[in-house]
Amino acid sequence: MVLIFLLLSPMQVSADSSLTMLEISSNKNEEIISSKEKEPLPELSEEPEEVTDDDMEGIAGEEVEEESIQIADPLYPWNKAMYHFNDKLYFWLMKPLAQGYSGVVPEDIRLSVSNFFNNITTPIRFVSNLLQFKIKDAGNELFRFLYNSTAGVGGLADAAKMDFNIRQQDEDVGQALGSYGIGHGIYLVWPFLGPSSLRDTVGKAGDYFLTPVNYINPVETAVGITVYDQVNETSFHIGDYEDLKKSAIDPYISIRDAYLQHRKKKVEE
Repeated sequence: MVLIFLLLSPMQVSADSSLTMLEISSNKNEEIISSKEKEPLPELSEEPEEVTDDDMEGIAGEEVEEESIQIADPLYPWNKAMYHFNDKLYFWLMKPLAQGYSGVVPEDIRLSVSNFFNNITTPIRFVSNLLQFKIKDAGNELFRFLYNSTAGVGGLADAAKMDFNIRQQDEDVGQALGSYGIGHGIYLVWPFLGPSSLRDTVGKAGDYFLTPVNYINPVETAVGITVYDQVNETSFHIGDYEDLKKSAIDPYISIRDAYLQHRKKKVEE
């Protein structure tokens, strides 16, 4: 039961990112339709404009950008089964637990807990930035850790953001691998972990070894701390996954596509 709580939260985070991208896509389509409706029809006497090679290249470029990212899914039966497995675990276990927790613990305290765990996972972001030669960002992460650990009372407050507007960088080892041109490989859905890929699975292993909590002994203590972190984070995103499922014709495909779009954006940043 503890392991279930420990590893289920990444699926929820993915669903949150998926919802945001779906909203952006919807707004973009509405703007395109609106602009077409307002555009006046050309007069019959006007000669058609000549389409140049540059115009054709621009049109082709737009079509490529609008295409969804493709990934091999040779393990579809396994992935689909694991999607349903994680789906039931969320609704039957993680969601009720997070709802009960958020109903008892005030949001300010939950936010402080989130700040604390973000602070102690600085090594993941620091190393990932170094691997991408983002020296300034790596330095900012190091400064954030030192300043938040002192002025932020052990990381309970994001003092670096409040006092210097130095924000946390969302980086991980999987993104670092992607910055070197390493593709996803194949799509994978892991039980408890949720959507991933061959590349990002390797990245998650790197993140694990860079997480200080995983070195706490005994192991039961480390597991308990991590479970609490995941439940706390899930309490901020209750309802996002449900909204995604309602708006999707096929939730499995929607989550897969949104995950790939999200990871692509992170690698390009």
